[in-house]
Amino acid sequence: MIIVTLVAAVVVGLTLGLFGGGGSILTVPLLVYVAGVPAKEAIAMSLFTVGVTSAVSAVGHARAGRIRWKTGLVFGAAGMAGAYGGGLLGPHLPEALLMVAFAVMMAATAIAMIRGRKTPSHDSARTDLPVAHVVVEGVVVGVVTGLVGAGGGFLVVPALVLLGGLPMSVAVGTSLIVIAMKSFAGFAGYLQSVPIDWSAALSITAAAVVGGLIGGRLAGRIQADRLREAFGWFVLAMGVFVLSRQVPPSLLDSAWGLAVLVAAALSAVAVAAYLLLVRGGRDRAGRATRATRLPQTDRR
Repeated sequence: MIIVTLVAAVVVGLTLGLFGGGGSILTVPLLVYVAGVPAKEAIAMSLFTVGVTSAVSAVGHARAGRIRWKTGLVFGAAGMAGAYGGGLLGPHLPEALLMVAFAVMMAATAIAMIRGRKTPSHDSARTDLPVAHVVVEGVVVGVVTGLVGAGGGFLVVPALVLLGGLPMSVAVGTSLIVIAMKSFAGFAGYLQSVPIDWSAALSITAAAVVGGLIGGRLAGRIQADRLREAFGWFVLAMGVFVLSRQVPPSLLDSAWGLAVLVAAALSAVAVAAYLLLVRGGRDRAGRATRATRLPQTDRR
């Protein structure tokens, strides 16, 4: 079981290095369901592991010039305030509530990764995000980080791309700085009341760092769209699994309770299908239309 845990930790680091997020969303389920760590301790250990891995992974991106330091540091500072508050509040909430919230975050991550993100044109790219947007987004993402142990890269990267107009590769590198700062702040909050198994935490973190270094080297060199989509479906399946573990057994024994669960699952599938297929099809059609018009524009 230890070998499986360490291999999975390498995968966590790999996805962090490649995507600037997403890998951290797997750390808590890894610790809870594979390593057998209690939920609140798993969230605290996740914050430590993600913080160290993100910081180390950012080194390769910094050397390649893929980090906007001003944006990342301001975003990270605002996120640290929210993450510390979330880390103080999290230990006092029911574990079932935290795991359900975590499953919802996993679903949000999966949909964002499967659908992909729009890449802005170079003309619209700005050097830094507006400070007001940075502070608001940072605090909100920070609270999520502190509460459920997710690094928040799946929220930071879209904010940097869509609001800041940063190229995807730069958003990934900058996101790692933000994630590291917020994760350490959230960990400090949990550390006030949650014990840590440091031998396990350091072993898992070391394995994740190895994956993060590999991911940092691969970032920008490979076409990651297919890998991102596959990872998104895997995260979605993991989210469903985590959510199913929180269903009370008594609810499954009731015909009405089972019917409600089935209806909720079908509704979720319908919403996901709409987001992934209908709207995704429109986005692809729009890109195809623009692509066919581009040669005419060039001729003019």
